[in-house]
Amino acid sequence: MSGLEVKKPRACILGIGGTELSNWEKGFFREADPYGFILFARNVEDHNQIRTLTDQLRDVVGKNNVPILVDQEGGRVMRLKPPHWRKIPAAGVFGELVDKSPEDAREAAYINARLMAMDLREAGFNTTCAPVLDLRFPGMSDVVGDRSYGADVARVVVLASAVSAGLLDGGIAPIIKHIPGHGRAAVDSHKDLPIVSATRAELSEFDFAPFRQMKDVMAAMSAHLLFTAIDDQRPGTVSATIINDVIRGDIGFENLLISDDLSMEALGGSIASRTHECLSAGCDIALHCNGKRTEMEEVVSMTPLLSGAALLRSQNFTNQISSFKIDKPSSSQLTDWRMRLADLLAPVWQAEDTGT
Repeated sequence: MSGLEVKKPRACILGIGGTELSNWEKGFFREADPYGFILFARNVEDHNQIRTLTDQLRDVVGKNNVPILVDQEGGRVMRLKPPHWRKIPAAGVFGELVDKSPEDAREAAYINARLMAMDLREAGFNTTCAPVLDLRFPGMSDVVGDRSYGADVARVVVLASAVSAGLLDGGIAPIIKHIPGHGRAAVDSHKDLPIVSATRAELSEFDFAPFRQMKDVMAAMSAHLLFTAIDDQRPGTVSATIINDVIRGDIGFENLLISDDLSMEALGGSIASRTHECLSAGCDIALHCNGKRTEMEEVVSMTPLLSGAALLRSQNFTNQISSFKIDKPSSSQLTDWRMRLADLLAPVWQAEDTGT
C-alpha cells in the first residue's frame, strides 16, 4: 500500500455487548474495520466509563473521526439517562408548545439540542440518531407516538430543523429518521412488519414531505415498513424501488443512507441475508445493533468495503464530523441556557425536569 492510499472501511455500523470492549471485540473490530459503532443503554454506566469506552472504539480502528452513534432523542428514547445526565423532554412536548408559541417552541428545541450535544460530546459521541421526522397519525402504533413532533408537516420541519441546527452547533452530526416515513406503522417494527396501505399520492404529500424539506441533512436512517402502493413485496430498507424511486427520487435525498437495525423482527430471513439485501437495494451502510457475536460475524461476512457513491457519501459524513470546531460554553452560559429552557417549557413540561 502506498503512502497515499487510505484503507476503506467496511459498509456496516456495529454495536457492542457490554460496558467495555472484550478482547474478542477488540480483535474483531480491528480486523473488520466497520464504518462506525452504535451504543445503547446496556453500554452506559456513568461519565468516566462511557468516555473510556468511546475512546477505546476510536483507538481500536485508529480513527478519531469514526462515527460513534447513539439514539438520544429524549422522552422514551434516551441512552444517557438520569441521574448522570439530565432528563430530556420527548419531541411531542415541543410539538405541544407550538400551539402556545411557535417561536418559543423553536427556541426551546434549539437550546435543548445544543445542551444535548454538549452532553454527547463530553461522552465521546459525534453522532446521534435524531431528529425523528415521522408524522404522528391517529390510531397508529406508539412505536413513534410522542417521538414525533406532531401531525403537521410544517411543524415537524420547523422543530426538526431547529434540533439539527442545535446538534450541529454543538458538534454532533444528526441522522434523520425513519426515511421515507414511519408514522403510519400500525405495529411495532421491532416485533413485526408494519404494512402501510396509503396511496402513493398520500404518502408523497404527507409522509415523505418532511424528509423532502430536510434532504440536505448528511445522513438518514431507513424505515422497515411495507408500502403496498409502491412495493408490496419488500420493506423499505430492502426495497430497491423504495430507495431509488422514493428516497433518492421523490424525496431527492442524496446523502448517506443507513439501514435501521437489521436485527429487528420486521425483516425476515437470516442476518446475513438481511445485510446482503439492504446493501443490494441501495442502503450505503448496514446497521446492526445488538452486539451479538454470531450475528455480527454474519453481518461482516456479507459486507463489502465501501466503494463508489457509498464511499463518497460516507466520506462526506465523516468530513462533517471532522470539521466540527466547538467553543465550550462557559458555566454562566450553561446556566442561562438551562434557565431559559425551563422558562420556555414551563407551559407544557415541569421546569424541574430540565435537570442540571
